[in-house]
Amino acid sequence: MIAQNRKAYHDYFIDETFQAGISLIGTEVKSLRAGRCNLKESYVRIENGSAFIEGMHISPYEQGNIFNGDPVRKRRLLLHRTEIRRLHAAITREGFTIVPLKIYFHKQYVKLDIAIAKGKKLYDKRDTDAKKSQERDVRRALAARN
Repeated sequence: MIAQNRKAYHDYFIDETFQAGISLIGTEVKSLRAGRCNLKESYVRIENGSAFIEGMHISPYEQGNIFNGDPVRKRRLLLHRTEIRRLHAAITREGFTIVPLKIYFHKQYVKLDIAIAKGKKLYDKRDTDAKKSQERDVRRALAARN
């Protein structure tokens, strides 16, 4: 795994996930192999029947020269047409968006997990934190008991 968007799990209810490839240039792949990527402020947009990820920061490759691209440029996602249609139908519903979850290598290819997500309200976040805290306390009590 190269990078994970933990904030997405905190801010959204994850409904359905998809695996997508990314169209990259050579120095971006080398930079990803070095683990220099940030997904925090990124999002997915559907334009003209294609999916694009915007706001994903891939740091410039240190040994690269004029071939380094813009670190936050718009990158095309490689998805099947039916998947793009499903994503487009999902984001037209009220409150749904497409968020990237993690980026990783699958064999020699760079893959991105994206999800259809619905934003959490403040009270939903508090409920989630309270449940996690209770589960943690239960696990500690069981560990101390054994």
